[in-house]
Amino acid sequence: MATEASFDLVTRNWIPVRWVAGSTNTDTVLGLRNVLHHAHEIETLKFGPPPALSALYRVLYALAARVTGLDGSGEDDWDDLRDKWLDEGRLDKDEVDRYFAEHPRRFDLFGERPFLQDPRLRAQCPKPSGLNKLVFGRPAGNNHVWFGHHRDADPRPLDAEEAVAHLLMWIYYGPSGRCSSRTAGAITAADVSAGPLRGALSYHPEGATLFHTLMAGLIPPARFLEVETDQCPWEKEHLTDPEMPPPATPGPCSRWTDVGQHALLLVPDATGTRVVDAYATWAFRDKRPRTDPYLIWQISQAGNPYARPADSGRALWRDIDALLLKDPLGSNQARRPAVFDTVYEADDTEALRVRALGFEQDGKTKDVQYVSGTTPAILDLLKPGERHRAREIGTLRVAGEAYGFRVTLAVKRAWATILNEKIGPCAWAEEAAALYWPEAEREFWSRMHERSYEGAWRSFRVHAETVYDRVTARAPRTAAAARAIERARSTLYGGKRAA
Repeated sequence: MATEASFDLVTRNWIPVRWVAGSTNTDTVLGLRNVLHHAHEIETLKFGPPPALSALYRVLYALAARVTGLDGSGEDDWDDLRDKWLDEGRLDKDEVDRYFAEHPRRFDLFGERPFLQDPRLRAQCPKPSGLNKLVFGRPAGNNHVWFGHHRDADPRPLDAEEAVAHLLMWIYYGPSGRCSSRTAGAITAADVSAGPLRGALSYHPEGATLFHTLMAGLIPPARFLEVETDQCPWEKEHLTDPEMPPPATPGPCSRWTDVGQHALLLVPDATGTRVVDAYATWAFRDKRPRTDPYLIWQISQAGNPYARPADSGRALWRDIDALLLKDPLGSNQARRPAVFDTVYEADDTEALRVRALGFEQDGKTKDVQYVSGTTPAILDLLKPGERHRAREIGTLRVAGEAYGFRVTLAVKRAWATILNEKIGPCAWAEEAAALYWPEAEREFWSRMHERSYEGAWRSFRVHAETVYDRVTARAPRTAAAARAIERARSTLYGGKRAA
């Protein structure tokens, strides 16, 4: 009888790590057990693309909450309990081992109850979706080949370690629209809603070690939460019913891990070291509410909340005040991620920075680019006595953005007047953006580091003037072009707006 394929995420090594300076550890890839055992000795994780790391953080938050008891402590003593663990400086190895022992085989990538997957898809789907469908970046179906020559008729097997990253990205960042057909009871369907983080940028506090990162990233549960109702998918005795509405997520552990719209199943080879096929289809017919505590929430002109999207062309400094202030400057009524409401109370906030992780995508199937960025240590500004500085930083951001928008509009107006066209996208606008935003970012971080906030508007204006002169220097040397350039220059100073 053939041995069942197995890849135990608890004991098998699949998470690359970087140890703190001076560590004597030599292993560079660990399993879940050793990641938690040595969290206080790990500086950071080097796992997968940014959206995969964002998803893994949420799984690790749930595990850390379970082994520390921070999954169920009430509001009154939650901070005290977290302070106790911060004083300990590490997770308890016995508690980690006890937790994994309570859930045997639930962290196996393959098997009877594969991790974050639905084994029923073998019977409920007429055929697999194909391995290329699972792997982000590979062409599937009738899509064109761009970055690698992959064919559905002969897909290249995927190492199990890499397959975990794509599994996590599908659960949190998976596409909407057409999917493999699935028949569950009386329901047959072949469409699915987007994953809960699709297109969004996720913000995570990070400390000097992974232990501090996990402690800072936890959020307190509701005062009267019953821990037994706040379950992760691998903790449930039975698989959820796809014919029913999605289960409620009453607490942080379920909101971290039980949020997917997609049902997936990996098909391993005989050795359990590689994945050769996959199923990807719908998990529920109803769309789940989006309540993630690591997103910046904004209000649209129609009055609807939406998560700030991941934008590979937008520098992280432009989000700083929306992370530090409950009511940042601006018209979109941004609401900072809920995790930052309590993080300043954690020990050593002076060493806490912010890691932004995301995936620039549209709401359906188009994937553009991974997004990642890290701020300096700024979260000490969340302390009550430092909030005036956070407001000054917000003013810096507003000044930098204002002149970025003005210089772009000014060169668009000059270009359109010279060519007798309507104002719109043009080569000058792209060049101005490429020149201005890096200079504005350097100005922002320099002033923030030196705590120099006076005269910020003047400094950003000088950068905008320099960029404007440089971009328009290539204009035809005619009187009409010169007049157009000088008239459009007034836009830099808040002059006439475009119609």
